[in-house]
Amino acid sequence: MPIRRKPGEVLEVDWAGATLKIMDSAAGEEIEAYVFVAALPYSQYFYAEAFLDMKSRSWLTAHVHAFEYFGGVTETLVPDNLKTGITKHRRGDSQVNEAYRELADHYWTVVVPSRIRKPKDKPSAEGAVGFLSRQIIAALRNYQCFHIEDLNKEIHSRLEEMHTQEFQKRSGSRKSVFTEEESATLRPLPKTRFKMTEWRTAKVQPNYHIQVERMFYSVPYDYTREDVDVRLTANLIEIYFKDVRIASHTRLKGAIGQYSTNTDHMPDNHRLYLDHNPENNRAWARTVGTNMEKFVTYILENNVEKKALGFLAVIRNLNKKHSNDQMEAAAKSLLEVASQPTISVYKSILDRQKKKAARASVVTERSNRSKEDHGFTRGAKYFGGDKK
Repeated sequence: MPIRRKPGEVLEVDWAGATLKIMDSAAGEEIEAYVFVAALPYSQYFYAEAFLDMKSRSWLTAHVHAFEYFGGVTETLVPDNLKTGITKHRRGDSQVNEAYRELADHYWTVVVPSRIRKPKDKPSAEGAVGFLSRQIIAALRNYQCFHIEDLNKEIHSRLEEMHTQEFQKRSGSRKSVFTEEESATLRPLPKTRFKMTEWRTAKVQPNYHIQVERMFYSVPYDYTREDVDVRLTANLIEIYFKDVRIASHTRLKGAIGQYSTNTDHMPDNHRLYLDHNPENNRAWARTVGTNMEKFVTYILENNVEKKALGFLAVIRNLNKKHSNDQMEAAAKSLLEVASQPTISVYKSILDRQKKKAARASVVTERSNRSKEDHGFTRGAKYFGGDKK
């Protein structure tokens, strides 16, 4: 049945079946180039570009370039059921790839995939692919180039020639119909260009990190062994669990095996271990007093770091039972009596101080009790002094 298309309503997209070749100058081998085609059914105006693969990034980039080539966006996108665009296809209910959905949301359009094995659902794209195969791909089959940019430059120059050719069964050309009737009906491009995204799934390892491209990123340790969704952009990685973002990191680059760890994602014991370093111990000593700072500095300077940190862990545990004033007073006494202060001597001083304070409190309590105790006193009533 002849169907009259509305201008600016649909953009049909597909990969051409035929491929082109570019020469790898380093290896001296031919590399296949895959041609993306986007066609407007009303004007038959179309866009074509070659890529070295048909992965998600190339698919999304091709759409962005097509929208910019047309200078606007249609109401609907009609792709084939390829995995880079459609995750699952059910009759009347198709699941769009997350990155493709983001692109459609950014450009305010809707993805309506064609039915499986139904090329008539996107006849303009199929016709453009056939036309492109005859007019461009066949003509460039012996064209030799070494860069994909050179190949696309040649494709675009031939594309312009094709668009200016007059129709055989209708007046005008593809370019004139598009310019005069369809371009004004397209939705305007957004102010910002779409940022390429990629979605993956990952499993949180027992060390509360996920691995993405051999780099490691932390998530809250509560999600250990859970499956999460990972959204990748050029500079950012976002991690989602059941559609809720639980972590984000700047994307690591360079040598493989790097870790990006947020200390808030760690369990308490891991965070304490990480914070137990010379700088933090010196900072803690300054909060106690100058004598404690001198004692801590002496330990760090006269022992290897691992051994010194063990000693300092013992001292900081003592702070749970003794106040800062008691710790500072013991450190002062230790530095006055010992030229080479040790942990054991420091602990003994703290114990003596504690016992001395306990004895002093007992004496004070007895003294207060004796002041309040006036013995057995008979009142005026006993001696009859209350009788007149």
